[in-house]
Amino acid sequence: MNEFMEAMREVFPQLLVQFEDFSTDNAFRYLDMFRHKYRCFNDDIQGTGSVVLSGFINAARLSSSAAGTPLTDQRILFFGAGSAGVGVAKQLMSFFTLLGLSEEEARSRIYTVDSKGLITADRKGLQEHKKYFARTDYEGPPLTSLVDIVQYVKPTALLGLSTLRNAFTEDVVRLMASLNTRPIIFPLSNPVSLCEVDYSDAIHWTNGSVVFASGSPYDAVEFEGKVYEPGQGNNMYIFPGIGMGVILSMARHVTDSMVEQASIALAGSLTDEEKSSGLVYPRLTRIRDISAQIGLAVIRAAQKDNVDENELFRNLSDDAVLEHIKAKQWQPTNTLSFPRL
Repeated sequence: MNEFMEAMREVFPQLLVQFEDFSTDNAFRYLDMFRHKYRCFNDDIQGTGSVVLSGFINAARLSSSAAGTPLTDQRILFFGAGSAGVGVAKQLMSFFTLLGLSEEEARSRIYTVDSKGLITADRKGLQEHKKYFARTDYEGPPLTSLVDIVQYVKPTALLGLSTLRNAFTEDVVRLMASLNTRPIIFPLSNPVSLCEVDYSDAIHWTNGSVVFASGSPYDAVEFEGKVYEPGQGNNMYIFPGIGMGVILSMARHVTDSMVEQASIALAGSLTDEEKSSGLVYPRLTRIRDISAQIGLAVIRAAQKDNVDENELFRNLSDDAVLEHIKAKQWQPTNTLSFPRL
């Protein structure tokens, strides 16, 4: 990896390297090793975390408003503690710190679960990447059943990054609905064959109260005369905009703030109609415009962090920068021509 990254910088000085599908240990190790030295980011850790943070911001507003509780009362249970799960958990700490909570207070509102159950600090042989969110406030026997864990934690949000099909059983989903006016359930594993719960089941088991986003596409569901439209928390909302912003600003590296601002830009991109429909993500038909807005947010964050090497945009208005971004976007054509062999 050292040899590869150095060669890429030598041959392609403006290149942004997007890491994808490393093993969990290598994903964190390589990100930590290279993130401040090269233009790179890990889409499984930072991209997934960013897109989920965006959807969670909007989902929490819907959930807290229905319950009449402050946003800081949110408690998040992660089912799946690989690189994606822990990466998303770390990104979602921003949800709480942006509300004014300390890092420790934010961490206390996040619980993680793996194949052995609730992750606690006293577990022997605990992997390094799982230690940060390991609970120190639980002293009972190991909690291995997801139903028991939900009953203990009483989360407002259940997020799945486990790749275990139908892991969110009817008992689990109905329990979430009994604990929350509008339970947040994000089964984010994809494709559908690995999804923790199907949209139709989530709607029926919660009587339509669920705030839902999945990693895979689902069709709308009609239930008791109302049509419910699912959200899709897919990284395609995030990584093109981050990539465009990083490349155009010539950022020396991708900062946490740049990833965070991409989330905030996506969360704020919903139209009034999409908000009134209870969506947590904008419709994909607007993905190109949304990506441009995210690119703008990333450029401004790079400037604020003083990592941009292209200072041209510093003296331009947001509208002018946005126009430049859109001019740089690839425009697909309807016809393709291939050279004769």
